[in-house]
Amino acid sequence: MNADLMGVAYLVAAICFILALRGLSSPQTGRRGNLIGIIGMVIAIGTTLLSPNVLSYSWIIAGVLIGGAIGTVIALKVEMTALPQLVAAFHSLVGLAAVFVATATLLSPAAYGIGSVGTIPTSTLVEMALGTFIGAITFTGSIIAFAKLQGLVTGSPLVFKGQHPLNALLGLVAVGLMVWFCTTESYQAYWLIVVLSLLLGFLIIVTIAVDDMPVENSMLNSYSGWAACSIGFTLANSLLIITGALVGSSGAILSYVMCKGMNRSFFNVILGGFGGEGDVTAPRVGDKAVKAGSAADAAFIMRNAAKVMVGPGYGMAVAQAQHALRELADALKEQDVEVAYAIHPVAGRMPGHMNVLLAEANVPYDEVFELEAINNAFGTADVAYVIGANDVTNPSAKNDPESAIYGMPILDVEKSTTILFVKRSLSPGYAGVDNELFYADNTMMLFDDAKKMTEEIVQAL
Repeated sequence: MNADLMGVAYLVAAICFILALRGLSSPQTGRRGNLIGIIGMVIAIGTTLLSPNVLSYSWIIAGVLIGGAIGTVIALKVEMTALPQLVAAFHSLVGLAAVFVATATLLSPAAYGIGSVGTIPTSTLVEMALGTFIGAITFTGSIIAFAKLQGLVTGSPLVFKGQHPLNALLGLVAVGLMVWFCTTESYQAYWLIVVLSLLLGFLIIVTIAVDDMPVENSMLNSYSGWAACSIGFTLANSLLIITGALVGSSGAILSYVMCKGMNRSFFNVILGGFGGEGDVTAPRVGDKAVKAGSAADAAFIMRNAAKVMVGPGYGMAVAQAQHALRELADALKEQDVEVAYAIHPVAGRMPGHMNVLLAEANVPYDEVFELEAINNAFGTADVAYVIGANDVTNPSAKNDPESAIYGMPILDVEKSTTILFVKRSLSPGYAGVDNELFYADNTMMLFDDAKKMTEEIVQAL
C-alpha cells in the first residue's frame, strides 16, 4: 500500500474514531458509536499491516492471536460490575506499551528510521521522554487503581505528611532527568526516568480513595491517550497521534466535568490527592433507631404513589438487580405510577456505570436522567427508591462542613415524601461517612440484597 492510500485510510479511521466518541456521548447512540469505533479500528489495523514498513508478519500474527484470545476470554467472562477495574487494567497495558516502544526505539533507532545510537534527533528524544514518563505513571497508577477497585488492597487513601511536597520534588527531578536525557541521549537518565515515573504513578494514585476512583479512572484514561500520542510522534504514525490526542483530551474533559460535579479540585486529581493530609474519614453518627420495613410495606407505599423516583448505586450493580428493577418499574407503570431514574455522575465505579447497567436491562432512555436534569423533581416525588446508593445521597455533603464528602452534589432524595432505602446494613459508604438519611423520619430501611428485595416487591404489588 502506497503512502497516499495509507494517508486516506488513516484519515477515514480517524473520522470513525471522532464519530464513535460522538456516539458514545449518549445512551441512545452508544451502540452505534461503539460499532463505528470498531470499524475505524479494523481500518487502522488493516492499513498498518499493509504498510511497506512491515518486514515480517510472524510476530504480528502471534501477538494478534494471543492478545485476541485473551481479550475474547475476558470479554465473555467479565461481569458488568467488574468493568471499572477491567478498564483500569487496560489503561496499565497502554502505558506499558508506550514505555516498551520508547525503550525499543532508544535501543535500536535504525529499525524505526530515526538515525543511529547517539544521533537520535532531540525532538524525538523529547517525544520518547514524555511518552515514557506519562506511560510509566499510567502503568503503576492503573495497577493501584485496579487493586483498589478489585478489593485487593484497602480502598482508603494512604495519606502521609508531606506527600504533596514529595510529589512536587519528584516531578521536578523528573523534569531535570528528561532535560539530561534529551541533551545527552544518556541511558542512565532514561532508566532513571522510568523508575521515577513508576514511583510517581504509585504515589499519586495510592492517595485516592476508592469512592473517588471514577474521576481518577477517567484521568488515567487521559494519561494513556497522551502517552500513545507522544509515541505516535516518535513512530511518525499520524493515526496514533490523532487517536492518542482524542483519548487524552476527551479523558481530561470528562475528568474536569466529573471534578466539577463532585466539587473536587481538578489539579489535585492530576497531582495526586483530593484533600488535605490526615484522616479523611468522618465520625459515625452512632447507633440510632431506624424504621425497617418489608417488601410488602414497600409495595403498599409504591402502589399508592403517583410518582416514584429511583436512585441506583453500586449496590445495585453488585447484586445485578437492574433487570428486577426494570420489572418493578413496569409493574408500577401498569398501575399508572410515574417512574423516573436519577443518575449521579459518580454512582458506581466508572463514568456511566449506572447508565450501562440500565441499558442492559432495556430501561427506556427517556426515563433516565442525569443529576442536574432531575434533582429538583425529588421534591414532587411520593417515593424515592434508593437501591444500593449511599454516599451520593448523603445529606452530610450539604450539611456538615467537616464531612469528607462536603461540597459534593448529591441526589436530593431527602426531599421526597417517603424514602425506601435498600441496603444490607447501616454500614457507611466508601467514603466512610455514616448516612444521616438512614435515621430520617421519612425513611424506611429495606435490609436485604438489592435484587432479592426488588423481586419480592414486584411479587407483592
